[in-house]
Amino acid sequence: MTTFELSYRSPLLDWPGAVAAPGIDGPTAWHYGDPLAEQRAAQRGAGLLDQSHRDVLTVSGPERLGWLHAICSQHVAELADGESTESLVLSPKGHVEQHWQLTELGDQVWIDTEPGAADEVENYLLKMRFLKRVEPKIVTAEFAVVSLIGPQSHEILTTAGLPVPSGRAVSLGIGPGFVRERTRGLGFDLVIQRSILTTVAERLRTAGATPLGSWAAAALRIVDRLPRLGFETDHRTIAHELGWIGPAVHLDKGCYRGQETVARVENLGQAPRRLVMIHLSGDSEVLPAAGTPVEFSGRVVGFIGTAAHHHELGPIALAVLKRTLGPDDQLSAAGDPIRIDRADAPSSQPRA
Repeated sequence: MTTFELSYRSPLLDWPGAVAAPGIDGPTAWHYGDPLAEQRAAQRGAGLLDQSHRDVLTVSGPERLGWLHAICSQHVAELADGESTESLVLSPKGHVEQHWQLTELGDQVWIDTEPGAADEVENYLLKMRFLKRVEPKIVTAEFAVVSLIGPQSHEILTTAGLPVPSGRAVSLGIGPGFVRERTRGLGFDLVIQRSILTTVAERLRTAGATPLGSWAAAALRIVDRLPRLGFETDHRTIAHELGWIGPAVHLDKGCYRGQETVARVENLGQAPRRLVMIHLSGDSEVLPAAGTPVEFSGRVVGFIGTAAHHHELGPIALAVLKRTLGPDDQLSAAGDPIRIDRADAPSSQPRA
């Protein structure tokens, strides 16, 4: 981690009711007093999620798009100004190592990624640069990410006097930075100068956005089956297991590191594991930590990722499990029974 990351504490933790999150999200709020109400507000209106601890990098230079296209899993060679997408960096054996959000804007590519990942991302980019005319740079100390989540996000931006993207990212209009549509789910991401983070966040809250902590955001992400690097991944995760084919991995592009594994799974078989939502028993007040083994008939068959209390469903989690397991299988984690959600029953149809 950089010196900035080690000492960072979001100014939004000074908002009323803010409680700091555990673990990697500790520089931001876990909740603002009522995480269940925050979930309801984001589902019905708009929630303001502080992601200012995410790392941000830029890549400039005339060869940036073709070069990034060659070293990541997504098709970005022809990314137009304002377009955004996701991408992965895979190991030579096809295991997921990095997850990026990318936006091409203003003659440079913006990359935002998990907190604390900037050095790893920059080192990879520099290692792969060779003689290309590109310049990767960590800009986390200058830029922050906040997100609007929910069906009324468009109205919130308008009321706050901020630009509303329509398909492509647009300049923020009050200094460097931009607003883009979220690549998955309703809402927008704002990449803004840290010097105006509090000002912009206050404008959005005044416009009607409900402050949203990482607890509520995690619960909503679980229901949407959206994986997060470091929570739903381990040392052998492949892209097919987590639904990243399409959103972050393009199947019709040139060679890149790990492509052989992607092609083999796509053409010859199925991933050994899959991402599912599970229901926890609620017998323990403490939710299982990411990485907790899941057992079936005395054998480990996967692990739990993100766990959270949902305002309607109770304690739920994402889990990465052996793909043949279903809702009727008697599973357990940390000694407590768990159940796969009925919507995630294994497909009875053979793979095409």
